[in-house]
Amino acid sequence: MSPSQEFPFRSAAVLGAGLMGRLLALALARAGCEIDLYDAGGPQAEGAAARVAAAMLAPLAESAVAPPSVVRMGHHALERWPTLIASLAAPVFFQREGTLVLWHRQDAAEAARLRRVLERTGELVPELPAMRTLDAAGIEALEPALGRRFAQALLLPDEGQLDNRALLDALLATLQAQPKVRLHWQAPRASDDFAPGAAGQPERVIDCRGLGARPQWNALRGVRGEVIRVHAPEVTLRRPTRLVHPRYPIYIAPKPDHLFVIGATEIESDDLSPASVRSTLELLSAAYAVHSGFAEARIVEIATQCRPTLPDNLPAVRTLRPHVMQVNGLYRHGFMIAPAILDVALELLATGRSALAARFGLATHP
Repeated sequence: MSPSQEFPFRSAAVLGAGLMGRLLALALARAGCEIDLYDAGGPQAEGAAARVAAAMLAPLAESAVAPPSVVRMGHHALERWPTLIASLAAPVFFQREGTLVLWHRQDAAEAARLRRVLERTGELVPELPAMRTLDAAGIEALEPALGRRFAQALLLPDEGQLDNRALLDALLATLQAQPKVRLHWQAPRASDDFAPGAAGQPERVIDCRGLGARPQWNALRGVRGEVIRVHAPEVTLRRPTRLVHPRYPIYIAPKPDHLFVIGATEIESDDLSPASVRSTLELLSAAYAVHSGFAEARIVEIATQCRPTLPDNLPAVRTLRPHVMQVNGLYRHGFMIAPAILDVALELLATGRSALAARFGLATHP
């Protein structure tokens, strides 16, 4: 969607300044719209699911828990992120070095099952690069720090990651520089607070509030995630690494300056209490099993957040009432699919139709 895209309106209120809210507000402002962006929190997105994320862009890896529609959205987004990031006011760490999938010998059967799932995904979504099988020497060539600790692995080429908090900050700085954007912090609003098109009202309302939109979309539920950020100067990994685990895959996402995001846990709950001892021990033990240098790492943060999720675990864009759009349900795939959802929403706002939504199998029901 080009910044010069024409829209049949000149003003909009965007509710929620998480990832989707910031992306949509910026795209519409660049197209010439007057934008009011409202959020219940502050500019650092403290309450947004996007702040507590590893921001891995791994459509093939995520196909272990996601259908082909989400994989296609993720593949589309991988090509879109560099353009989106390049247009921002501050640099954002982004890489496409692939995803490395490792396993211990005792988990070989689970790894074989995962391989079959990924092979099936490759058949259904042939535009994805084919995965590669690595032996111990191949692993060492890609990640010298791992030495010969693992006998086999899978490399999922061209998958990527970005720095989620740097991206949120860069989007904020870019929005602040837009003359047609007004930012309203500590200002919760619901779609019912507006009468689009009436005198003194915005012409469109776009609700991106995640779980904050539950009063208007009661099918939404929270799925809790827990992540640990550590600073590990003794560890060097070039790409996101996933460890096959009997109960859930554990990921380690390397960020700049030897910062690593470690996560895996997924709990059907909207509980935002601190992380449990059990999950903390499991995450840190798994990281140590990948690289012993994590033993001397310093824990920077243990964070929890709930991802907004719909009953089918798929995202949706819907019209709540005339001129009111809702974008929600990105679940655990927020950064991986956000550019695809952005492009669908912009098509719908511009013409009322979206060829991309049909291609992705994305729900755009009224």
